[in-house]
Amino acid sequence: MRRITGYFVQGLLFIAPIGVTVYVVYLVFRFIDNLLKTYIDPVLPINIPGVNLLVVLIVIALLGFLGQSIIASPVKSFIAKLLKKAPLIKIIYTSIRDLLSAFVGKEKKFNKPVLVRVNTISNLEKLGFLTQEDLSSLGIKENKVAVYFPHSYNFSGEMFIVPGEHVTPIKVPSAEVMKIIVSGGVAGF
Repeated sequence: MRRITGYFVQGLLFIAPIGVTVYVVYLVFRFIDNLLKTYIDPVLPINIPGVNLLVVLIVIALLGFLGQSIIASPVKSFIAKLLKKAPLIKIIYTSIRDLLSAFVGKEKKFNKPVLVRVNTISNLEKLGFLTQEDLSSLGIKENKVAVYFPHSYNFSGEMFIVPGEHVTPIKVPSAEVMKIIVSGGVAGF
C-alpha cells in the first residue's frame, strides 16, 4: 500500500504542473476570446473559437506599430504635459512603465546577472541584477553599485547599494538567472 501511495504522489507531482498550466492557459484564452465578443460577433458572425483572441492580438500589435512609428511623439508629449500637472499620477505611471520595460521591450533592465557577497564573514552570496553602476547622481561617490534582488515566488524584490568589489558578473542568460531566483533555486539551468 505504501508503494502505491508513493506512485500516486509521484503521478501527482508529474501531472499537476501540466494540468494547472493547461487550465490557466485555457482560462486566459477563454477570457480574452470572450473579451470583445459583443463587439466582434456583429461584424464577424462566424463562431470560431480563437477568432476574438486573434483580433485582440492583431489590434495590440497594430497599436504597438502605430505607437512606435506614427503617433509616438505626440502621445508622449501629451503624457509628459499631463504628468507635469499630476505628480501622483506621474509616480504611478513611471513606476509601471519602468517595471514593464525592465522585463520586456528593447531596453530590458535586468540584463546583467550578478553574484553579490552580502556577508563577508560567512561568505553569504545572493543572485541579483546590476541596475546602476554610477550612483554619483545620488551623491554616492564611492565604488558602490545598485543591485536588484527579486523575491522568490513573487513579483517583488529589493534594491541594495553594495560595494562594487562584492559584485561578480555571471555569464548566464538573464532569463535563466531570473528563473532560478523566482523558483527559489528549485528550477535548474
